[in-house]
This record gives sequence, structure tokens and C-alpha cells, in this order.
Amino acid sequence: MDLSNMSLGDLRNLQEQIKQEMKKREVQEVQKAREQILAIAQSVGMPLKDLISASGRGGKAGGNTGTVAVRYRNPDNASQQWTGRGRQPKWVKEWVEGGKSLDKLRV
Repeated sequence: MDLSNMSLGDLRNLQEQIKQEMKKREVQEVQKAREQILAIAQSVGMPLKDLISASGRGGKAGGNTGTVAVRYRNPDNASQQWTGRGRQPKWVKEWVEGGKSLDKLRV
């Protein structure tokens, strides 16, 4: 197909046809991928929901993911809590920088 000989209107029509075809093919590809994923889940005898949740969190398959107990609480605002994992919240950092002991926040 020689595009240089096409009029601007023809090029615009072709562009619209290409957009529509791409959308159609994207829908088909997503549907095909879903069917393949479902077939894999069925081949191992596992519900799709369980298969996704087991691999999606990087944890043990079928393991429960519970909440971690709160270990620190702000005495000035009981709604501010911290498990002791991850970065220290701003209120904890300010408490420690103020020269106060982290042990005083322990629950």
C-alpha cells in the first residue's frame, strides 16, 4: 500500500479503521488470555481466585494473611498506632527526636 498517493481524507479514514481494528484485537487478546488463565487453573484443580491470591502476595499457598498486632500507640492521640514494622510514622519520629523513650509508647 502506497500511502504517499492517498489523499488526506483517505489517510484519516485508514487511521480510524486502524484504531478500530486495534481496539477489537486488544479485546480479543484479553479474552484469549483470560481463557488460558482459566484453563491453567482448571488443569491444576484450583479455583482461579485461590490461584491468584496464593501467587499474588508472595506468601505461602493457602496461607492466611493476618494483621500484625499494634505495638506502639500515641498517648496524645490513641488513633495513631504503629506495629513497629516499616518506617516510623511521623509522630513516632517526633517523639524520639524529642528525647523521649520509644518504650513509653509501647502498648
